[in-house]
Amino acid sequence: MLTLGFARRFATYKRPNLLLHDTERLVRLLSNPRCPVQLILAGKAHPQDIPGQELIKEWKNFIKRPEVQGRVVFLNDYDMMLAQELVQGIDLWINTPRRPWEACGTSGMKVLVNGGLNLSELDGWWAEAYSPEVGWAIGDGQEHGDDPAWDAKEADALYTLLEAEVIPEFYERDESGMPGKWLERIRESMARLTPEFSATRAIREYTESHYLPAASGYRDRATDDGALGLSLLHWKQDIERHWSAVRCGAMQIEAHDGQHFFHLEVFLGILTPGQLKVELYADPAQAVCASLDTMTASEPRADTPGTFTYSAQVSAARPASDYTARIVPCHPNASVPLEAGQIVWQR
Repeated sequence: MLTLGFARRFATYKRPNLLLHDTERLVRLLSNPRCPVQLILAGKAHPQDIPGQELIKEWKNFIKRPEVQGRVVFLNDYDMMLAQELVQGIDLWINTPRRPWEACGTSGMKVLVNGGLNLSELDGWWAEAYSPEVGWAIGDGQEHGDDPAWDAKEADALYTLLEAEVIPEFYERDESGMPGKWLERIRESMARLTPEFSATRAIREYTESHYLPAASGYRDRATDDGALGLSLLHWKQDIERHWSAVRCGAMQIEAHDGQHFFHLEVFLGILTPGQLKVELYADPAQAVCASLDTMTASEPRADTPGTFTYSAQVSAARPASDYTARIVPCHPNASVPLEAGQIVWQR
């Protein structure tokens, strides 16, 4: 029997009751005698999360319906040991968070190595991992807040995927009684995703990207009786003392030859261009990624001490109004914004 699984902390942003949006449709899906489906649920709500507890009660009430007896079960006392059993026995793991609140979604990763498939919102890890060959997805990858109409649309998409694709594929059998297409999808999911979404990859990337650079940075700062560390301390103190004087002035923009030319007046006070940097930033828009370009400083203005003109040249493929200048601290050996979180935006 096709076994669907949904197990996680019951919180409103995770929308654990999206499957209950149309209870009659869910009843028909679960009680189909030709293509039987069973649903295993588990999870807890925080003791002070009353809305989360109410979501669990909704499922408890649904399970009492005689039409779904033996087809839905809510397992109590969800913990790591129960999760270990669930990910070994689930055919399809369902996740329905409200984008963009899913931090990661590791339960779906645990299903991979056990031969389970995923049907999830395009959020967290699934936004990176999903392709039609390895599972199913709902959502458009955009944010829609808590719009009830959008929740209804995604609930309909979830039912439709289950009815029209997931269940028929699971029960489409070859001469030997095997679900060929389903098994192909499992093989593709395991081969493509398991190496990428694993503890091995996580430890390797943490080590290479964070632990080793941190150790190297510590050695650099400690060398020569901490000379670099002392230099960083003085830089940070200068930034903290004098940052209030830093501000953006007027921006002049020219456009020709397919380029935008930005010229920004910047007041640094007694700080120097070497202690900070000025960047030109544009938010992501539709299919266009976020843009970040470093602006270069001219010689200081003789008539106004501490005043510089910063310039940058970017493609005119995006309108100039998309771009905003910002000033941030800068030091070749500092982790910004971790060690210096100051920022000034152009108004």
